[in-house]
Amino acid sequence: MNARRWIAVAAVAAGCGAVALGCAGLKVPGGAPGAPGLGGKCPDMRNADAVASFDWASEFKVDAGVAGKIKGGLGAALELDRVASDIDADLRAACGGLAADLGKKGSWRTGSEACEAAIDAMGKARAKLGASAKITLAVRPPRCSASIDAMADCAASCDATVTPGKAEIKCEGGELSGGCEGECKGSCEASAQARCEGTCQGSCSGQFSGACEGTCNGKCDGKTSKGVECTGTCEGKCKGSASGQCSGGCSGECEMKAAARCEGTCTGQCSVEFKAPRCTGEVTPPKVSAECKAHCDASVTAKAECTPARVSLRVEGAADASAVAEYKAAIEKNLPAVLKIAIGMKDRATRMAAGVKGVVKSVQGAVKGAASGTGGAQLVACVAAPFKAAVDAAASVRASVDVSVKVQASASASGSASAGGG
Repeated sequence: MNARRWIAVAAVAAGCGAVALGCAGLKVPGGAPGAPGLGGKCPDMRNADAVASFDWASEFKVDAGVAGKIKGGLGAALELDRVASDIDADLRAACGGLAADLGKKGSWRTGSEACEAAIDAMGKARAKLGASAKITLAVRPPRCSASIDAMADCAASCDATVTPGKAEIKCEGGELSGGCEGECKGSCEASAQARCEGTCQGSCSGQFSGACEGTCNGKCDGKTSKGVECTGTCEGKCKGSASGQCSGGCSGECEMKAAARCEGTCTGQCSVEFKAPRCTGEVTPPKVSAECKAHCDASVTAKAECTPARVSLRVEGAADASAVAEYKAAIEKNLPAVLKIAIGMKDRATRMAAGVKGVVKSVQGAVKGAASGTGGAQLVACVAAPFKAAVDAAASVRASVDVSVKVQASASASGSASAGGG
């Protein structure tokens, strides 16, 4: 949790201007680290385990229902802040790298700042390509998934009506994936070369027929090719980014013609139960409280895993070959990490952030309604900073997603863009 987000606690505890309650002798331990004169009942509000194990009902004399709302709402707030920080860090690194590789160096405070710098750098780089340059960006999107088991465990931990190990978790609007010890029907993602009888998205070491962005041994666009660069249709063997029919070893994703063994991650259907199942859509728990659902949505989103995007950029009709090489290298190196947010995490993260924000607003109302006397002021002060941080984090997630989409669009804009930006 960013330290700057916790300044609000000291302000509430010291001034109490925003809290219409008596504040004499207010002490808030753990709520504002390092703030002088604060001590008392709060757990360490930066520590999810401390928040979860704290007895809110006993310490603040609120009923069990309100205590459950507080615990769930705070858990969701802390997880949302974690997701927002992770996304921001990913964009700061990816967009910062893209800007630097195109000659715009700097120190960016946020991912959004770094991405705006990258958009500006791309615009100037494209201007060097010339007005006649045509840019084609081929993308194999990232695939992000969340753990079914993690959702089940979380739901059981925050709702007593859910039986551990027996929770019915649904995967909606996506596909199941995981280890398959039977036959896989769908696609198989292998970390190393694995036999593929179907469509290979990656690199094919066997006989190949399809689009190739790399070197081709055989025929490229109907002409004999002996290991030279091919950016068209390859008949033979393609080393690089391939998308087509492969009979042999495929490093990447294989869309199989029929059900077969998968020596990697199967996405689609498995003839036996998936091992460590994951969902590429929305992981829906059984009926639990809104606070528990928001907490678990945020928790599984924080632990989501994404296969990297594959990017291949082609420029035709450019005026400067060295400018083409620089632009192509920068995009293919850095854009995949941006696409993780712009494509892979976009819907999942924004949906989760909006849900947590709504729950936080509801819990804030419940806290104020249950608060009375000095103890009530202490309770309000305890939750003030993490709840404010959650609202800020929801806005940060939205801004990060929006700017990542702008970077994606700018990367494939035409070479006639002005030097001032994308």
